[in-house]
Amino acid sequence: MILGTELSEVLAFAGIARNLVTYLTDVVHESNVVAAADVSTWMGTCFLTPLLGAFLADSYWGRFKTILIFLSVYTLGLITLALSAWLATILSMGLRRAVVFLGLYLVALGVGGIKPCVSPFGAEQFDDSDPGERDAKASFFNWYYFCVNIGSLLGSTVLVWVQERVSWWLAFGILAAVMTIALIIFVSSKKLYRFQQIQNPPCATGPLTGVCQVAVAAVRNRNIELPGDSSFLHDKHNFLYKIEHTNEFNFLDKAAVVSSGKAVTEEAASPWNLCTVTQVEEVKMLLRLCSVWPTVIFFFAVTTQMSTTFLEQGKAMDNRIIGTLSVPPAIVSSIEVVSVLLCIPAYEAVLLPLACRITGKERGITLLQRLGIGLVLATLTMAYMALLEMKRLQAASPVSIIWQAPAYFVLGAAEVFTSVGLIEFFYDQSPDTMKSLCTAVSLVAVSAGNYLNSLIIAVVAWATTWIPEDLNQGRLDCFFWMMAVLSSVNMLAFLCSAMRYNYRGK
Repeated sequence: MILGTELSEVLAFAGIARNLVTYLTDVVHESNVVAAADVSTWMGTCFLTPLLGAFLADSYWGRFKTILIFLSVYTLGLITLALSAWLATILSMGLRRAVVFLGLYLVALGVGGIKPCVSPFGAEQFDDSDPGERDAKASFFNWYYFCVNIGSLLGSTVLVWVQERVSWWLAFGILAAVMTIALIIFVSSKKLYRFQQIQNPPCATGPLTGVCQVAVAAVRNRNIELPGDSSFLHDKHNFLYKIEHTNEFNFLDKAAVVSSGKAVTEEAASPWNLCTVTQVEEVKMLLRLCSVWPTVIFFFAVTTQMSTTFLEQGKAMDNRIIGTLSVPPAIVSSIEVVSVLLCIPAYEAVLLPLACRITGKERGITLLQRLGIGLVLATLTMAYMALLEMKRLQAASPVSIIWQAPAYFVLGAAEVFTSVGLIEFFYDQSPDTMKSLCTAVSLVAVSAGNYLNSLIIAVVAWATTWIPEDLNQGRLDCFFWMMAVLSSVNMLAFLCSAMRYNYRGK
């Protein structure tokens, strides 16, 4: 049931996102630049709202209630989109646009409570103390990611075909019906679920509150001198969950300093004045993650091109693939999903064992090395697309859209390294009590990448004529070259951050 919920959510998201730029240009009648910026902003919001969902799930509602509420909001957004398409000929242009964006941002809000909660909630259904269930838990994550990509593949092929060949309102209506069924099944299966709670968390009111407490306490105690021995810092020795003190970000240690001459009891210590070493170390872990986080943002600005400029370029190419058989550009983009489905088994069965034999390490390559490989592939993709656009502009006849296939495939491989690697990196290097929050933070990198792309496109549109309505009169190749150069600079910044990073427990 939980996997079915995630498959339905990804199906709906892909069914909207893959061809949204076409809907905005053909139905809402936006320009190429405005449509590309609107898609990037919307997708950015979709990956920003998980912070809200993670906070509510960890601090107040729990994962089941959070998924239930936000799944309902998601369904309402899909119904609104279906109505906007059904009534498109009746509504005025301004009202039509308002209804479309109301539906889109209801969906964005719904995403926020589902993406950071579904995989942890699914993992809660297994008992780690039982060897059989522990093995099944590992299998669950494999099936979880499989469902994500199957949903994405169906959304970017079948649903896009319905949008292009039948009608937009029917496509959105199908998504609304699928999500409604998923909601009913999820609710009706409540008695089958297991519900787990964290035992003795460092901060009982939630991870974000704990982070704020450390910051406030460190500021309040800024004039207190740190002890020479870290064993004098405040900690709760009767708790099983503890993190050992480290020597990075020592200014935060002042949050755990006991004022000279004052005895501290468990009851008397205010968490806004005095925190435990474990709380402080959790914040340090977040800061270490945040040192890498900015350098992966541009990667997602690159992958956003698959939903914006790649589609706009594809519309200006020859869409015939075999004889007179033509395909919409959005369906060609599904090659990226196929690439992910092929590259994940190849990574597990071929690349990982080979890397293990070469390096002698259990993982084969480090988590940051995995991220870096994806950044390199993304940069090469931008260079390839620039060359392809140069060829398209110089050709006497339209260039086949098949030439876009290598770019989609390589970006799919890049996602296996960087997108999947980022989730694993944040999960592995985050505090045990902040897994949901850090999952959301990794998704915010996707959001930031989309917003960054919106900003870049806005600046390019203001300063140049590279992306006009008629791409044959523009220089989209210059835009792609610019992205390749910026991606190269970003790789250097990532390399500097990775070389300074200290892994958890080392």
